[in-house]
Amino acid sequence: MTDYILRGGTVVDGTGAMRFRADVAIAGDRIAAVGTVSKIAGAREIDVSGLVVAPGFIDVHTHDDRALLATPEMAAKASQGVTTVVTGNCGVSLAPLTLDHDPPPPLDLIGDWVDYGYPRFADYLAALDKTPPALNAACLVGHSSLRVGAMPALDRPASPSEILRMQERLQEALDAGAIGLSSGLFYAPAVHAPPEEIAALAALLRPAGALYTTHMRDEAEHVLDSLDESFAVGRAAGVPVVISHHKTTGVANFGRTAETLPKIEAAMAGQEIGLDVYPYIASSTVLRVQRIEESLKVLITWSKPMPDQAGRELSAIAADWGVSLVAAAERLQPAGAIYWMMDEADVQRVLGFAHSMIGSDGLPHDVHPHPRLWGTFPRVLGHYCRELGLFSLETAVHKMTGLSAARFGLAGRGVVGAGAYADLTVFDPATVIDRANFAEPTLPAAGIAHVFVNGSPVWQDGKATGKRPGRALRRGRE
Repeated sequence: MTDYILRGGTVVDGTGAMRFRADVAIAGDRIAAVGTVSKIAGAREIDVSGLVVAPGFIDVHTHDDRALLATPEMAAKASQGVTTVVTGNCGVSLAPLTLDHDPPPPLDLIGDWVDYGYPRFADYLAALDKTPPALNAACLVGHSSLRVGAMPALDRPASPSEILRMQERLQEALDAGAIGLSSGLFYAPAVHAPPEEIAALAALLRPAGALYTTHMRDEAEHVLDSLDESFAVGRAAGVPVVISHHKTTGVANFGRTAETLPKIEAAMAGQEIGLDVYPYIASSTVLRVQRIEESLKVLITWSKPMPDQAGRELSAIAADWGVSLVAAAERLQPAGAIYWMMDEADVQRVLGFAHSMIGSDGLPHDVHPHPRLWGTFPRVLGHYCRELGLFSLETAVHKMTGLSAARFGLAGRGVVGAGAYADLTVFDPATVIDRANFAEPTLPAAGIAHVFVNGSPVWQDGKATGKRPGRALRRGRE
């Protein structure tokens, strides 16, 4: 039985093909027809003339592991047209891990010790099944989370017995449906992991049909070496590699994406490589003293001992306290921050790269989050596509949908076509734009009219509908 007919819209189908006028019929959780659809008794008709009907956007780089359970309406993402999130990035996943103490940074970005209560990955996926969120989730296993669960001390390489424990937990996760392994070699819990440790875990991925994503060891001076290290993992294991939030950081490295992108493209000739990017010149993560010198300015997003300082620049805090930037940062710890440390020309170069996908890298539990949490996808459509003309609308949508679904193995998603899942975003191409900014980072975007997940509306009339039709997407299963 047909439930909805989206009447008279312009379809941008996610493949990169030219747009076309068509009706879209939804029956249950699937798209029943795309074309001229006759009136059907009982079907609710929605006039979308003048609007674009696209596949629901896939946020390939998130830290939404706990948000899916804590804020299941997922308004930050649904309001942008996102219908599927990829969690567990940068080596940090909520499972498989249990803790009885505060997690080390950056694991504290997604939860306190009480939130790490899933000894098996299957337990976490079962929690999503039991209390479904509004959006779909495809989940990675974090290498740092595996390390924290297997090692009493993280300031060294893992021993053979510790690697075996990590392998056992990774295998359980892959058997449960995890889509791959992520690493965050830049961060303290994993910085002492040698390439051999990553290789030992990545060896489990190919038999499972899984992939490897990485927040590389260095995105600054040694970015080319880090690319080589990342490519080597994929070659040795025979698995796809995704370079997370690709950029070159620090004033000294402005312009170096002119070196990194040709290197990535050359490597693609011999192995399967992808990359994602967010459309901002500022990054966001835990507060690290080492990053202060590399940044043009720093904004505090949260602080456990000084929560009232969230949303203020570090320089202003230091001035108020009469101390140095480093001393102020140390007094704020543990904390999070936004760093202005990228060049706009580099951001545009990576966005315009034919193979780049879009990911928000938003941090949903920050008190004063980076605006990318609420604004990434409309910013690409409105600012970079419509206003700057960096690429066509068809290309922009492809980077958010079909390309991402193919790279992460999300069968039946990322396209508008008969038989595909009815994950759909309807937006106004003339008005869609991000409204979240660094002063007011949680403003919903403009121009997003309707969002459907598995055939059910989750966002309309500028607000969440309250429906929660999302699913935990297991690797290899529709």
